[in-house]
Amino acid sequence: MAALSCFDLWRIPLAVLIVCALLFGRFRARMMICSLLIVIAIGDGVVANTLKKTVARPRPFQVLRNVRTLDLQKRKPRFLALALPPRAEISDPEPGLVKGNSFPSSHTVNNFSAAVVLTLFYRRWGWLYFIPAALVAYSRIYVGVHWPTDVLTGIFIGLGVAFLVLAALEAAWRRFGAGVAPKLHARHPGLVEIREET
Repeated sequence: MAALSCFDLWRIPLAVLIVCALLFGRFRARMMICSLLIVIAIGDGVVANTLKKTVARPRPFQVLRNVRTLDLQKRKPRFLALALPPRAEISDPEPGLVKGNSFPSSHTVNNFSAAVVLTLFYRRWGWLYFIPAALVAYSRIYVGVHWPTDVLTGIFIGLGVAFLVLAALEAAWRRFGAGVAPKLHARHPGLVEIREET
């Protein structure tokens, strides 16, 4: 759970996958990556961050006693921490007004957004990403940094933002794609194509 919850652990593998897809992938892979980056920028950077600042909900360990939090040990490179037991702490917060950024869970927003994008671009197997997305969402509760409602709300935000942004991108490509890249648009009239690539 601590490994699933630690974005630093996955930063380099994800960056390598993104670069490889952009450099060596076909139209669908490149459009999937571009769409995913736009969806996450809006879902996390705009919607989730705005809600975090507006609601300012403290995390469980900031306001409750005896909440166990788990994290990977501090090691560089980060994957070396997988060989060590996770670092566990028990909360003992000081009384008083606390502001936080617990609501909603950005990890959950991002992963469920990614699951929608993968499912729409790769219908045959993309839906399988909902499994790790759900595990990451649960891990945020398990390691003690989010309330269940943070995660539940994050799921709906991730799904909603992904569908809305992808619909807007699809409409923009169908409307303006021919003017921007006529040859490419002629071969791919839609970003999210039902037919398999040849």
